[in-house]
Amino acid sequence: MRTKPVSLIEAASEPLALRRVDAERIGDLAAEALTAELDAWPKPGLVSPLDNGSHEDMDYATFERSIAALRPYYADLAIAGAAQVGMDELRRIGRMAEEAMLAATGGVNTHRGAIFALGLLSAATGAAIATSKPISVDLLTTTVAQRWGQDIRRGPIPLNSHGSGALRRFSAGGARAEAAAGFPHARNVGLPALRAGRLLADEEAARVHAFFALLASMEDTNLLHRGGLDGLALARRDAQDFMDAGSVGRPDWLDHAMAIHRRFVTRCLSPGGAADLLAVTIFLDALEGMS
Repeated sequence: MRTKPVSLIEAASEPLALRRVDAERIGDLAAEALTAELDAWPKPGLVSPLDNGSHEDMDYATFERSIAALRPYYADLAIAGAAQVGMDELRRIGRMAEEAMLAATGGVNTHRGAIFALGLLSAATGAAIATSKPISVDLLTTTVAQRWGQDIRRGPIPLNSHGSGALRRFSAGGARAEAAAGFPHARNVGLPALRAGRLLADEEAARVHAFFALLASMEDTNLLHRGGLDGLALARRDAQDFMDAGSVGRPDWLDHAMAIHRRFVTRCLSPGGAADLLAVTIFLDALEGMS
C-alpha cells in the first residue's frame, strides 16, 4: 500500500498553491510520457510492444505495471515542488516510488532513471504553477538546475546502480550530470529532433527520430555498463549513420532501424539512458503545452 507524503501539506506554513487536480494532471503527463517512450518502435536494444530487446528479465507488461505504480508519485513530487521542499524530501518520495516500482515488477529496475529525471521535472512544474509562472521548457529546466543542481552533484551516489558503476570506471557523468545541468541533451537535442521529426513522418516515427538523435549525441551509462567504451562507440556510430542516411524521412528507415536493433541485441546493448531522455523530451514537450 502506498504511503502518501501528507506531511507536506500538514507542515506547509501557508496553503499550497497547487490543487490536487493539477498535481494529478502532472502525474498523468509523466505516465503518458513513459508510455509513449515505451511504445516508440524500434528503439535498438530496448523493450517495445513487439519484443524484449536485449533484456531477459523484463517485457512490455513489466513496464506497464511499473508506469501504473509510479504515476501517483509524480503527482506527489509536484506537490512537493509547490511546497518548495529541499532535495532530501524529493529523495524520500523518490525512494518510495522506487519501492513501488520494485514491488510492481518483482524486483526488476525498469524506471529508476525516469523516477529521478521526471520526478525533478514534476517538482519544477509544481513550483511553477504554485507561483503562477507560465510553464516553459526553459523555466522548468532552469528551475531543476538552479534549485536542486548543487544538491544533485553533491548527493549520495548509489553503489549498485549502472550509472554509478560507469562513473567509477569511465568518469561518466550520466543522469546526475544531465539533471544538474538542466537536461541539456533533452532540451537542445531531443526536443528539436522531436519537432523536426514531425515534419518528416507521424508522431511515433518522430519519437524514433528523437531517440536516435539523443543516442548519437550522449554518453549513455547503460551502454557503458553493458558494452564498455567499444559498445558506446558502436551505438553512437550506428545512431549517427541512421541520422545521416535520412532517419525516418528515408523510405526504408524501418529496415535500417531494425538492422541496428538486431545488432544491439546480438551484443546485449541497451541504451536505457537515451530511453530516459526520450521520456524527458516527450514530457517537456507535453508540459510546455499545459495551461
